[in-house]
Amino acid sequence: MNKQLLGKGLMVAVLASMSLGAHAAAAGGNGCGWGNMLFEGQSGMAPHFLATTTNGTSGNATFGMTSGTNGCDTSVKLGYGGRSMLAMNGMLETIAEDMAQGQGEALDAYATLLGIEAQDRAHFAQVTQQHFGEIFSSQGATGDQVLAATLEVMSRDDRLARYAKQPA
Repeated sequence: MNKQLLGKGLMVAVLASMSLGAHAAAAGGNGCGWGNMLFEGQSGMAPHFLATTTNGTSGNATFGMTSGTNGCDTSVKLGYGGRSMLAMNGMLETIAEDMAQGQGEALDAYATLLGIEAQDRAHFAQVTQQHFGEIFSSQGATGDQVLAATLEVMSRDDRLARYAKQPA
């Protein structure tokens, strides 16, 4: 039993450091931080993991962004090359179920991700339930499609329109 707890604890620590490192490596532009300098030109899981861990644990990418060193450039636009947050976290199916019912934890979490204040979440649930067929227009709808459709529905609702405005 203790080995299982130790293993789970180690996994949590590794994932946390990867998450921390990923933030440090992504901000400040491509190649930002000592980790990227040390493993420059390499590809694969191990070099990426070691580079992001180096950046995240030493804080050098943060220093590089504030000082303009370590290959960091805060004038570049941040980007995300992965899949939709909803699809990545496996939330899409659960959100669809909750939205069809007009309530649920996943739908509430989705509303929170969209920045909808607590006092407007019940209204959000009601509106998205009414427009479920429009938001989930096909069985294979992607997270990006669901998000775009949700924002479109919200933009037409007087109470939710202010949340649908996305920064340029």
